[in-house]
Amino acid sequence: MPDGRATEARLRGADLLWRALEAGGVTRVFSLSGNHIMPIYDAGFGSKIEIIHVRHEAAAVHMADAWARLTGQVGVALVTGGQGHSNAVAALPTALASETPIVLLSGHAPLNELGTGAFQETPQVEMAAPLCKGAWLARDPAGLPAEIARAFRLARSGRPGPVHVSLPTDVTEAHASAAMPDPADYLPIESEVDAAPLARFLAGAERPLILAGPSLNTPEGRATLAMLERGSGLPVLLMESPRGLNDPSLGDFAARLAEADAVLLLGKQLDFTLRFGRGTEARFALAEPDSALVARAERLLGDRLALRLDVAPLAAAHALAGTAAAHPAKEWAESVRSAAAYRPEAWKGLATRGGEPIHPATLGAALQPFLEDAVLVADGGEIGQWMQATLRAPERIVNGVAGSIGAGLPFALAASAARPGKRVLAVMGDGTAGFHIAELDTAVRHNLPFVAVVGNDSKWNAEYQIQKRDYGENRAHGCELAPATRYDLVAQGFGAHGEFVEHGEDLAPALERAFASGRPALVNVMIEGLPAPSLKR
Repeated sequence: MPDGRATEARLRGADLLWRALEAGGVTRVFSLSGNHIMPIYDAGFGSKIEIIHVRHEAAAVHMADAWARLTGQVGVALVTGGQGHSNAVAALPTALASETPIVLLSGHAPLNELGTGAFQETPQVEMAAPLCKGAWLARDPAGLPAEIARAFRLARSGRPGPVHVSLPTDVTEAHASAAMPDPADYLPIESEVDAAPLARFLAGAERPLILAGPSLNTPEGRATLAMLERGSGLPVLLMESPRGLNDPSLGDFAARLAEADAVLLLGKQLDFTLRFGRGTEARFALAEPDSALVARAERLLGDRLALRLDVAPLAAAHALAGTAAAHPAKEWAESVRSAAAYRPEAWKGLATRGGEPIHPATLGAALQPFLEDAVLVADGGEIGQWMQATLRAPERIVNGVAGSIGAGLPFALAASAARPGKRVLAVMGDGTAGFHIAELDTAVRHNLPFVAVVGNDSKWNAEYQIQKRDYGENRAHGCELAPATRYDLVAQGFGAHGEFVEHGEDLAPALERAFASGRPALVNVMIEGLPAPSLKR
């Protein structure tokens, strides 16, 4: 490619778009074709960027989301206009709540036909804007490269999140000359960070806690948090579950929060997941670039908000990790680690239980040996919580603070693309599997192997448990699914490997065969429909 600032010959807007994506380091675009993006597809012929062509637009956004979380890059989804765009928008709340830097590129009716009843003319920008950091309509082919760089920068800066650009067909088809952006134009806006106030806040506490938000669940984020933990001696807990303080992967951590006297939120929003700051008398410090979220914390905490630093979460974690000194509260730190690691002793007896239906803890025990060097995807309601409580892996993707289920299969496919040669295990419920099961076809076509385990209890179990708890078992209704649906046979129909398991003793052999197949695989496991575990001691 020519020098970054060199002016290109007159090309179509679609050609300039691909060149701008290449300049931004994009290697894969997750997409579903359609009329309004055919000029873009034509321009992408022969590009170094691979199009992973999916079966539903929301899946493309979920894949871009998982790709960004695992690689630390901006994930890119490309969909057509109208209904294609509205399908894709349905996946934006998950990326927004998980603070994932993605760019949704949507085809759009031509500018010169707007207001005339153009084919699939839709208020796309207005539809996406509430769920994005920024959303706009491209109007000039010559401006497309700069707009792509702008979108990448915005997605990455401050608190990361999704950005949308609509691409009218007459903009992508028109010819223009344009300079390619400089690589620096794609990078987040950064400023100097003085971590001394945060360090003093922690040092002045007897029982401090450090809580990180979901935007730090990236390779760089996890490495930085690990460095901070080593330097300070304090545990750093990543919170990314819709269950918040009841997140089973955090054990009995909620009890420690009630005892803390100081809480540092590294990009962790003060919201329902922290019970809005209730149940603790601790003082809070925020590393928070969003003034609206600071104002919300001020309303909720009053004079307990002791410190606010206007800085991006990752930048704050980097700066603090570089200056962290060992905190003297060693016994407190160990009590926090012990609480987060707590799991009921009774679960050990379930590890080798046979029979049917299979207990979720038995399923977790059978899966753990496959996760030594793997990516874990956990999705779904109650089954997702059981798996987060029982499984540990070097890298993990969950459905996130939004609490929306259904992204598990797209997440797994993107994980396979992001981590070639590494095991990818996705565990989900039968309700979850139904959202995007056709993406098994995408995985087969693109040769992206992973193993999906469907915990099949033949119901929408999370809602069923709510009905039982709040209204009584005799009023539980409308949450049933067909008994013992053969999702494994559906997988085989798409060309994937399929296994059906009804007994605990058959789990390990079925899993071995699934991973050994080297293909996308689905293991359909009949489980006991239990409520999510509560880990209060």
